[in-house]
Amino acid sequence: MGLFAVCFVVSMLIGTGGARYEPNWKSIDSRPLPQWYDRAKFGIFIHWGVFSVPSFGSEWFWWYWQKEKLKPYVDFMQRNYPPDFRYQDFAPQFTAEFFDAKEWTDILASSGAKYIVLTTKHHEGFTLWGSKSSWNWNAVDVGPKRDLVDEVASALRANSDLRLGLYHSLFEWFNPLFEQDAANAFTTNDFPTSKTLPELYELILKYKPEVLWSDGDGDAPDKYWNSTGFLAWLYNDSPVRDTVVTNDRWGYGSICTHGGYYTCADRYQPGHLLKHKWENCMTIDTKSWGYRRNAALSDYLTIEQLVATLVETVSCGGNLLMNIGPTHDGRIAPIFEERLRQMGQWLKVNGEAIYNTTAWRAQNDTVTPNIWYTFRPQEKSIFAVLLEWPNNGSVILNEPVVTQGETQVAFLGHGSLQWEPVKPSGLRVLLPQLSFSQMPCQWGWTLRLTGAT
Repeated sequence: MGLFAVCFVVSMLIGTGGARYEPNWKSIDSRPLPQWYDRAKFGIFIHWGVFSVPSFGSEWFWWYWQKEKLKPYVDFMQRNYPPDFRYQDFAPQFTAEFFDAKEWTDILASSGAKYIVLTTKHHEGFTLWGSKSSWNWNAVDVGPKRDLVDEVASALRANSDLRLGLYHSLFEWFNPLFEQDAANAFTTNDFPTSKTLPELYELILKYKPEVLWSDGDGDAPDKYWNSTGFLAWLYNDSPVRDTVVTNDRWGYGSICTHGGYYTCADRYQPGHLLKHKWENCMTIDTKSWGYRRNAALSDYLTIEQLVATLVETVSCGGNLLMNIGPTHDGRIAPIFEERLRQMGQWLKVNGEAIYNTTAWRAQNDTVTPNIWYTFRPQEKSIFAVLLEWPNNGSVILNEPVVTQGETQVAFLGHGSLQWEPVKPSGLRVLLPQLSFSQMPCQWGWTLRLTGAT
């Protein structure tokens, strides 16, 4: 029995009591986003693959070396490898000998993130599980000879409350079937039929992710990928039909237009509230998503920058998906671990202003710089996050409307604070005089206002 036949049988067995979605964008786009995703606010992206072996320049190493023939990549290969070395020869060196999924889970959970998105296959085509459609170009047949996706999924579910997400590239740079379809102007669809779609069904049925992060349409339209057909099955009949969340990268022209939440662009930060749920996918190493041995310290975002990115993203209604790149041998490098644990330290104090919040009527303070607002309607609490600590012992919040005798201000991690009204509107909050060691956190500070509008 073929994979599509199996999926049909599974559909008949599972059924669904809810609305049925048709294989068209109007119907697919009408599906409400599962609530857990908006409440989560913060996830971790993991880019890991054969590109982690050369760990030079970018996770696009193969493309830049063989297709664009960029000089730094060509010179790197000429200096360090024999003339007949192929990209495929890197795969046996993708060893993962130090990879411990439970250790990863402990580090990832310490970040305060609520979901993890693992790259199962990038544009190079190498799958981190034993894909039946990727013979001898997967982590079970070559390299680690282990199902890395299963190890991550099992560890997450056994040792944390983190939700599993899986990234999957629709196209592959040098797959002959894709190149043939492209040459035919995508009037043939041999590649998605024999490779992409079977892999997508396999990932869902085997690992049951709650985020499916699609990428890389290869400039092919969604009809070529049968995106709406697959998504209709995913939303109607898959084992994760009620909880799965998808993004907007399902074919040329679909980004920021169709799908679940919008990504719009890598490192997307609009700076204002959007009408549709969105995600800022960004990376700690500003020059690469995969691990780079040649990265300089200045290439990594500081914890102050990461906290600011999270706060601005959530204030404007988005989720933050923050990326790390493990090494070929399966380690999360110390600088990534440090940033992850620092984010967790910050969220332990300030998570009330991030998780389960919504955007407020104002995103940032229009007068006092570096202040961003979030809101918890169920508690009628307004949160003002200060990204800079004032030097004069007080801070003016211009946006809230306050009432003497009703409005209360608390400093998260510390306690209640005194305040006074200012004209024409807003309030001046008197900040406590604390030493560095007495501060509840070091990189961003949150005021909670109740009894204000």
